[in-house]
Amino acid sequence: MKELGFINYFLGISVVSSSEGYFLSQHKYATELLANAGMSDCKSYSSPMALKHSDSSTDISFSNPSLYRSVVGVLQYLTITHPDLSFAMNYACQFMHLPMDSHFAHVKRLLRYVKGTLHLGLHFSPGPLLLQAYSDSDWVGSSYDRRSIIGFCVFLGHNLIFWSAKKQPTVARSSTDAEYCALAQTAAELSWLTMLLSDLHIIVPSPTLWCGNISAISLSSNLVFHARTKHVEVDYHFVRERVAAKQLHICHISTLDQLADIFTKPLSTQRFQYLQAKLMVL
Repeated sequence: MKELGFINYFLGISVVSSSEGYFLSQHKYATELLANAGMSDCKSYSSPMALKHSDSSTDISFSNPSLYRSVVGVLQYLTITHPDLSFAMNYACQFMHLPMDSHFAHVKRLLRYVKGTLHLGLHFSPGPLLLQAYSDSDWVGSSYDRRSIIGFCVFLGHNLIFWSAKKQPTVARSSTDAEYCALAQTAAELSWLTMLLSDLHIIVPSPTLWCGNISAISLSSNLVFHARTKHVEVDYHFVRERVAAKQLHICHISTLDQLADIFTKPLSTQRFQYLQAKLMVL
């Protein structure tokens, strides 16, 4: 090992330190990305995805699928300091095998959003060592296969350290089912992070998980297992054990305050920018 001094640039990520903490950005990487895509002088967008996107069955196949895969592959790395891109990137990645013209139009909008947010990045500041997470799901959010979208984010103090936006592997038969699957996945990540911090000799209190679905929260502490939800029995017992052992606290949160909303669906510009700032993308 070699001591290289204070970090300022690593694997395309710029790190600026100050008395207030650290600021991570990929300004240079994003600028080169736009240049390679021939969109350095494009007009910018204030959000990465249209509020209503069309999934027309009459759409035409994109003429250059290799270009689509190349651009989307490069864009994925940008989500390291741009968690606000996660949902739009997840949508774009679903069509790598057979992209359509509308999908490439979506990618071009993504690039225009990147153009207008070159100055943004993640901010990390000192704070209490407390873990808390936000879990959400957009029931049957995909119009292609009616699978739900899971979104969650984890904070250590005020700092966003983990996030995810992806499609569930199976079709959920109810909103409670979809929300509870998201709850279980978030609980698993919190469990792993707690063990990781413990290995680093950092003991944190039991994490708090914020969920907007009252039925899913009730299911996590209900001793009676209902027949209508027996198909989520594994997830039920996993979460239930942690709640019973007081290793996890699950609390209700209103839709307006649900930060994971940005990982599950397209949002209006005002709502998107509000949640973006809450994620410490500044």
